[in-house]
Amino acid sequence: MIGTFYRQPGPDKPIFVNVGDEIKVGQVVCIIEAMKLFNEIESEIAGTIVKVLVDDASPVEFDQPLFLVEPA
Repeated sequence: MIGTFYRQPGPDKPIFVNVGDEIKVGQVVCIIEAMKLFNEIESEIAGTIVKVLVDDASPVEFDQPLFLVEPA
């Protein structure tokens, strides 16, 4: 999906995930805004967030990695 990457659902809302957070399959990890539609992106694996690869409010492309995750 091509769009804009957001780490939180709104300016005054908490960030979905941070480095060191444990995540589960199906957990929302970010939002991609494409053509004024805000799409929640869910984790496909369980594990620990090692690194966030994209800056907040940056453009992203199809199949671009967003996070490094150490599988559980």
